[in-house]
Amino acid sequence: MAVAFTFPGQGSQAVGMGKDLADAFPEARRVFQEVDDALGENLSKLIWEGPEETLTLTANAQPALMAASLAAIRALESRGFSLKGKIAYVAGHSLGEYSALAAAGFVSVADAARLLRIRGNAMQAAVPAGEGAMAAIIGLEQADVEAACAEAAKGSVCQIANDNGGGQLVISGAKAAVELAAKLCTEKGAKRALMLQVSAPFHSALMAPAANVMREALAGVAKNAPVVPVLSNVTVSPTSDPDEIARRLVEQITGRVRWRETVEWFGANGVTTLYEIGAGKVLSGLARRINRDVATASVGTAADVEAAMAALA
Repeated sequence: MAVAFTFPGQGSQAVGMGKDLADAFPEARRVFQEVDDALGENLSKLIWEGPEETLTLTANAQPALMAASLAAIRALESRGFSLKGKIAYVAGHSLGEYSALAAAGFVSVADAARLLRIRGNAMQAAVPAGEGAMAAIIGLEQADVEAACAEAAKGSVCQIANDNGGGQLVISGAKAAVELAAKLCTEKGAKRALMLQVSAPFHSALMAPAANVMREALAGVAKNAPVVPVLSNVTVSPTSDPDEIARRLVEQITGRVRWRETVEWFGANGVTTLYEIGAGKVLSGLARRINRDVATASVGTAADVEAAMAALA
């Protein structure tokens, strides 16, 4: 009967996230102040007041989502909760892996904020605007999607970026190749092939320049062994070794987010409940479609903190 904490990725951001926690828990409010101080700007004002289009920018959304997740963690801790001994594993979807690692003490909140700002800027700068694209493919087997990507690439880049489960795969790469692959997927029987409104082709080989930036950035921060093992996006295996975690974070920039396999791994290794920590309930929805035997809950408001404390005590 084990519990794991999961942390959301880009797309879960919403104006106002974390405000309820900050109002109810001084410890949560301090997280937002730490992030503001680390970045040298009032990101919390943007998080709580918008505008949404500015919050959605990659360089803002990444540290903002981490701040909302860590505010929830600090609220739980203020009530006497501790990850160590209570939580078996942590994992996060893409940038959420940084939130998971900050929650587990691998890096400080301030360093996590700075790393995610660097990551967001580097990912945005890796490919000129308009040259990359991503598409969601719904209802097609992975092998067929991979075949479509290979056929469309023709010396370019087109690959599966996210395996989100529930029949949803996201492809990423050069714009023309992704558009062709999406068309081929429709011809192969996909229920939907939807071009995504994203600013860069994330989790593809085109992100190699950003991976180099993150390798250097991670080398420059203090790293600790996390108090609970983290399940890596790219390997779907747990580790507590700081150097290995850093390597996996670099690989994650160009590698596939294997979220379906992550949820399946949890179920196969005794995890019975997944808590989604921070903004939204995207991961909870995905988990229910992947494995209905694993219970889900979310912690994003003060009321959620109280409910979690009652359940986890």
